[in-house]
Amino acid sequence: MRSPLAERERERLIAALLPDVAFDGWTRHSLRNAARRASLPVGEAMALFPRVAPDLIAAFSRWADCQMLERLEAAPPAGSLSRKIALALRLRFEVLAPWREAVRRGLSLLAMPQNTLLGLRLLYGTVDAIWHGIGDGSTDFSFYTKRATLAGIYAAAMLFWLDDRSPDFADTQAFIDRRLADLHRLTGLRERLGNAAATLPNPFRLLRPLR
Repeated sequence: MRSPLAERERERLIAALLPDVAFDGWTRHSLRNAARRASLPVGEAMALFPRVAPDLIAAFSRWADCQMLERLEAAPPAGSLSRKIALALRLRFEVLAPWREAVRRGLSLLAMPQNTLLGLRLLYGTVDAIWHGIGDGSTDFSFYTKRATLAGIYAAAMLFWLDDRSPDFADTQAFIDRRLADLHRLTGLRERLGNAAATLPNPFRLLRPLR
């Protein structure tokens, strides 16, 4: 069920549930408490998240993407492509900052073999949102190379961020700035792939319809 009304209800429940996840995990117990806090029938809440943990984590990721895009839209222009991407990543980590333990628990669940595809879909959703959020409208093969490259940067930055104790996560931002140098290789990569673009397997091409 992905109707606008259902999505709004999911967002309400995620907001109500997040304070409990650090202690109780992405569990039925947390969802029941969130339903009571949000004044929703428990049965309705369970119907919105039938698989519980995987569905909760997916809704949380989509919620964080939306929050990032709202902040990105309200932010002053960032200048170069690298600066725009750095800003988008910084804003997403700002959204996640109060809920770092919830993120950690979510990543542990996504690391399980049965959740691998979901993890890839959520990663794709985030990097796709970033590229669209900074105004990228590419439709050629660079669409996929850009997302694959940014996925690697974001995934590495996430692992770094989880253990970052610097003020305002300054070390994470410096890490991102260093990794964004990889984006300058995209043009050369695109030229090298050239004629082979149509035949190369690309997992992001398969995941795109599953957003």
